[in-house]
Amino acid sequence: MPRKQVDVEKSLEAKGFQRPRGGDHNYFHYHSVVGKKTAVFTKTSHGAREIDDGLLARMARQCKLTRADFDRLIDCPLDRNSYESKLVEQGLLEVQKV
Repeated sequence: MPRKQVDVEKSLEAKGFQRPRGGDHNYFHYHSVVGKKTAVFTKTSHGAREIDDGLLARMARQCKLTRADFDRLIDCPLDRNSYESKLVEQGLLEVQKV
């Protein structure tokens, strides 16, 4: 099911993704709970109002999640700490002390 781009972007920012300014896309880089920039990122296009299922699936892969977990991340049942735990389990982040 397509989702509104503004809702997806707001949710990503609420979960620790930060958006640098400029460029032809909106890039979102994940910053850990302790503020360290990670290699995990995704992007959306300028001017799009909705994100289709194909792009949502690609964004989920970029965020190192299944599509179902990505939906949970956007809808909020998957909180930032749980997301970061998934990244640690995959070896993409080291355990950080707050």
